[in-house]
Amino acid sequence: MIKAYMASFSTLYEGEDIEVRYSLIQDDQVIKEESVYLEYMKPAVVGVNALLILLRKLEAYKQETIVITINDGALNEIIRGTNTTQNGEVLKLTGKIKKELSKFQRVSFVNVTNKDRAELAEWKEVLGI
Repeated sequence: MIKAYMASFSTLYEGEDIEVRYSLIQDDQVIKEESVYLEYMKPAVVGVNALLILLRKLEAYKQETIVITINDGALNEIIRGTNTTQNGEVLKLTGKIKKELSKFQRVSFVNVTNKDRAELAEWKEVLGI
C-alpha cells in the first residue's frame, strides 16, 4: 500500500510561485518527497493542479492500493463530486482528474481536518509543515 500526503500553498499575489509538496510512503519507508514550484495561478485551481501533479507521479504505482491524504475542503468536494462551482477552469480540471483517476486500480482519499487532531498532526509532520 502506498500512502501519499499532499499539500498546496497558494498566494493571493500575482507573480508569486505556488508550492506543491508531497510525500510517498510505502511500508513505512519514504520512497519520494518533493516540492514542486509552479507559476502563479488562481487560488481556485491550485489544489486541483496539485492533485494532477501527484497523480502523474503515482502512475508507476497504479496497480497498488493508494491512500491520498489531503487537507483541502474544496478539493475534497471536487473529488467526491459534491462541488457546485460554475468556474470553467475548475470544471475543466475536474474532468482531467477523473480521467487520471480512471487509470488507477484502488485509490482513496482522506481529508484531514481540525476535528481529527492525530491525523492532522501526522499530515503536518510528514510534509514538514
